[in-house]
Amino acid sequence: MSKKTTYITTPIYYVNAQPHLGHAYSTVVADTYSRFCKLRGDDVRFQTGTDEHGDKIVEAAAKEDVEPHQYVDRISAMFRDTWPPLDIDYDRFIRTTDEDHVAVVKHILQTVYEGGDIYFDEYSGLYCTGCERFLIERELVDGKCPDHLVEPKEITEQNYFFRMSRYQEQLIEHIKNNPQFVSPERYRNEVLSFLSDPLEDLCISRPTSRLNWGIRLPFDDNYVTYVWFDALINYLTGIGYPKGGKFEHYWAGAEHLIAKDILKPHAIYWPTMLMAAGVPLYQKLHVHGYWNVDETKMSKSLGNVIRPSQLVEDYGVDTFRYFSLREMSFGLDASFNSTAVIARNNADLANDLGNLFSRSVSMIDKYCELVLPKPDSAEADDHLQKASEEMISAYIVHMGDFKFHLGLQAVWEFVGAANRYIVQNEPWSLAKDETMKPRLHTVLYNLGESLRLLALLLKPVMPQTAEKMMSGLGIDPASKIMQTLEQGGAWGLSIPGTRMSRVANLFPRIDTKKQSDDRKERPKKAKKGDNSAKKAESQISFEQFKDIDLRVAKIISAERVEKSNKLLKLTVLAPEERTIVSGIAGSHRPEDLVGEKVIIVANLKPAKLMGILSEGMVLTAEFKDGDTNERLSLATVAAAVEPGTKIA
Repeated sequence: MSKKTTYITTPIYYVNAQPHLGHAYSTVVADTYSRFCKLRGDDVRFQTGTDEHGDKIVEAAAKEDVEPHQYVDRISAMFRDTWPPLDIDYDRFIRTTDEDHVAVVKHILQTVYEGGDIYFDEYSGLYCTGCERFLIERELVDGKCPDHLVEPKEITEQNYFFRMSRYQEQLIEHIKNNPQFVSPERYRNEVLSFLSDPLEDLCISRPTSRLNWGIRLPFDDNYVTYVWFDALINYLTGIGYPKGGKFEHYWAGAEHLIAKDILKPHAIYWPTMLMAAGVPLYQKLHVHGYWNVDETKMSKSLGNVIRPSQLVEDYGVDTFRYFSLREMSFGLDASFNSTAVIARNNADLANDLGNLFSRSVSMIDKYCELVLPKPDSAEADDHLQKASEEMISAYIVHMGDFKFHLGLQAVWEFVGAANRYIVQNEPWSLAKDETMKPRLHTVLYNLGESLRLLALLLKPVMPQTAEKMMSGLGIDPASKIMQTLEQGGAWGLSIPGTRMSRVANLFPRIDTKKQSDDRKERPKKAKKGDNSAKKAESQISFEQFKDIDLRVAKIISAERVEKSNKLLKLTVLAPEERTIVSGIAGSHRPEDLVGEKVIIVANLKPAKLMGILSEGMVLTAEFKDGDTNERLSLATVAAAVEPGTKIA
């Protein structure tokens, strides 16, 4: 049986600016997905690179008083040098100035031209230099480009045009028939909304009289190719189109990853170009939101642009990778701030995972001289095995759907289960009773096996941490049981007698004092009886408030919790599906809640209530109904607000 092929690509990054947090996130996501697909058993190819032609490159080079080719060589090298410290393992780094790419662009242009889908015409339109394209009136906001906040210039020019409009209905039909073609769903709906109006043809050239830095049209040397018609074709170049064997092998599994600002070129220009060229469409387009910095959009003028090298230096590569994947609900915007990164490192990584690993290996060292003991078959703990199976099942689904935060949440639920297993079984107590040695060995073996499975699942997310864990567990990273989930995802594959070793703390705690400039001002000490002291103690800083992730959630089902008069089990969309247990049964009937849009605390640490895992908190207002009866009223929002919308 042949392997499934997966070809994952990042956008090729435009070299008018240096690498920043947004570039790092896109590339980490693609790398994680590539590694996950390999763990799933796929034959994977992963490509990234740089986009190097166009007006903005000429402008940027002129500001530095260098030739465009010198400028792009320097910035492209910055991107290439950025990825190894982030453990990015790509198969090709492509540049649009590469010779093979220039040849493929000319081949596509000639093919589409001979097919009658490129024509010459004069056009007057509103041109945005920042976008490097003509805009139409309905795209403007108050007469300005919504992305660059400048009024586009009126330009009249003779150019070549691609008959994009010819493929509008075909594209609409494809999107409707293939729901996963653009995801998450909000971006699919955005594309269909745009396509509900007549699609204009696309200007695909620029006269060399005003722009010479580009790929010349094969049928008219007086024009260069529009940067998007050039850049998008990189996805074909990188796998040997049109006759390379890699194209035939990998294109059927092509999945593109982009940020939402380049949705239109990838979801409309690119598929219509492929249709015109007679090339099958890619399989999926995955669209993520923006990273803001302390709730503010990154901007050079604000001085809040974060460089990838700074992230690695401040937090470590695996802490950053984990934080970015766990913190952002893929498709929505997220906020990056130092306090949140440190909180994730100290709580999730140092306390939960790091402590589990350290305690487990220490006890195997103390009670079994660092040799993994043989479990007693009569003492098997099926509930821990079942928890591992549930973790792996959820992990496979969520990681494959780009819901990385949910995949990692499933892993951390198992981390919590393993930590509780230690507390419940008290190996230190078992070790005091010689007759309990078989039970002790079973508990220690189960902890070692739990750590092996965690190392396996964390390989795509935190490669260095997974390798450290395998080293401590005495497992060869090349071992068959650590290569794929099919080979290593079953319980009980750790080999008794394996010699383990002590390793340094996986995640040392980060000192929060270094990041606490906002805490320098303390409330003044109040006199006895002065209520201002109590008020000051109860106040929180703006930084603390920003760490609370409030979101709109839609209740899709509600039911009473057995043996409880106060609790309701709510299933909500925010925008992913989650369960929340809320103590509102005394004030609300379950049947009245379905369809309500409420406000939840989305980043509250999950907790079990009456045996049900609750993943958040619903906000309510407390009031008195009459003189004595206290009641709760749900905080709701207008029906037009989409589930998952952040409350700012």
